[in-house]
Amino acid sequence: MALYEHVFLARQDVTAQQVEEMTARFKGVIEANGGTVGKAEYWGVKTLTYRIRKNRKAHFSLLNIDAPAAAVAEMERQMGIDEDVLRFLTIRVDALEDGPSVMLQKRDRDDRGERGFGDRGFGGDRGFGGGGRGFGGDRDRGDRGDRGPRRDRDEAPSNVEAE
Repeated sequence: MALYEHVFLARQDVTAQQVEEMTARFKGVIEANGGTVGKAEYWGVKTLTYRIRKNRKAHFSLLNIDAPAAAVAEMERQMGIDEDVLRFLTIRVDALEDGPSVMLQKRDRDDRGERGFGDRGFGGDRGFGGGGRGFGGDRDRGDRGDRGPRRDRDEAPSNVEAE
């Protein structure tokens, strides 16, 4: 049997409980056709890059599957019929990863507040858009002093001798 990673997107209108029921239903299809689902993760509601069937957000779910191709094809056929499934993607992999996926690790890191910027870089009261030094700040640059007269177009630059 082959190993697959399968991600599907469900409409934002459905509840998280309904998404879990859909995941259980698709898991049942795989198991009925001789496969197993090693891991099922719910990634939550995320904003989509572009609208899909008038939806700006979607519920994301991942399934790690060890099944024959016919089982995956049957699950994809049923997902295509289900109006609550916006998109799905199945990728054949050489090995399934153990432990939580990168998306869950990222969510855990974001929940702890370690965004990588904080007061050391782009956020907080420094850097880009922070309001302090750097770009986008409201700090007054003060008087720049007398910069001297502006050079006319006809005047030669000071480092070039006039003919």
